[in-house]
Amino acid sequence: MRQNKRWNQQVVKKENKTLVLDSIRNNAPISRADIASLTGLNKGTVSSLVNELLGEKLIYESGPGKSSGGRRPVLLYFNQLAGYSIGIDLGVNYLLGILTNLEGNICHEKYVDFDNLTYEEILQEMIKMVDYLSAQTETTPYGIIGIGVGVPGIISNDSKILLAPNLNWRNIDLKEELESKFGVPVTIENEANAGAYGEKTFGIGKNHHNIIYVSVGIGIGVGLILNGRLYKGNNGFSGEFGHMTIEVGGTKCSCGSEGCWELYASERALIKSAQRNNIHIPDSKEISLEKLISLAKNGDHDSIQLFEEIGKYLGVGINNIINIFNPEQVIIGNRIAAAETWLKEPLRQWVENQTLWFSQKDLKVDFSALLTHSAALGVSAFAVEKFLLQAIETNEGAIS
Repeated sequence: MRQNKRWNQQVVKKENKTLVLDSIRNNAPISRADIASLTGLNKGTVSSLVNELLGEKLIYESGPGKSSGGRRPVLLYFNQLAGYSIGIDLGVNYLLGILTNLEGNICHEKYVDFDNLTYEEILQEMIKMVDYLSAQTETTPYGIIGIGVGVPGIISNDSKILLAPNLNWRNIDLKEELESKFGVPVTIENEANAGAYGEKTFGIGKNHHNIIYVSVGIGIGVGLILNGRLYKGNNGFSGEFGHMTIEVGGTKCSCGSEGCWELYASERALIKSAQRNNIHIPDSKEISLEKLISLAKNGDHDSIQLFEEIGKYLGVGINNIINIFNPEQVIIGNRIAAAETWLKEPLRQWVENQTLWFSQKDLKVDFSALLTHSAALGVSAFAVEKFLLQAIETNEGAIS
């Protein structure tokens, strides 16, 4: 009985400590008295928990602040420099790595293009990227607190990569490989889920609670924020809308199905269409998204038409998703967002003409504010949250 009572006290203390830390993170600078008022905890509890957090270097104090009549209060701040997080967005043909502080501010980044690499070769590129970003850090109490990786594939709840069709990966345990190499916690997440969380936390989705994030790169993935929380489905497999059929008997997809949405509305679809239409790229034999954007900026009619066609097909899939989920906001992100100028109008027209009228009420269709950084920021934030939760559990002293 005594053991149960102590366990209950520990659970309550952990919850209260998390509440105090979150209050400081979200409202700094803030005084102890204001934390007590905000959380409903008594001043003695707040003072004790604040002292623990100060000792753990997760917060610091400065001040004093303005007085409301008595002694001027000492103000508390979240210590965003207590450690660093590494977030990596793994694309089909690129790696984007960022080093952030605990508030998600990007301190350094590195981008690497590649083509048709094996899993082992991509793993080595990722290791080199982590080594490079780790070398950019300054001395902090906790150092590198974790690594997050966004992967374009189906991720199980225990972070196994079950299938990444555009990378030809099946049953890959990237988490174990990286944790064994670097000795820090690793989070593996579907890149569209990570992008949705990145936009909700740092981007254009901050003020919305029901968000559909459409990540458009070589393939298409969808992340769902429902009632303010990331929705992952029963086993973590939600959001595979890139593989919903939009054309019966259509083109064969790498997932094994036919007529999938990403075959008609992705970066790969854009490039294949450009090749079919013999789009001429000056001084280059290679067709890429960036080169097509450059042509469109210079008024090239054929490349603009290609983007408009992709915009229409994006609208086809987004219309279906809107009718299913009735969201507040749809965000188009990842590499294709750089072509907003030519995608936006055909997408808007399709949604306006095809989506049920009542589903369009209070609906916003936006392009990402973070462009290519949404997923990397999202997995970096997952790593930070995991670290803070673990730090509170690990650093707990005696029950006070």
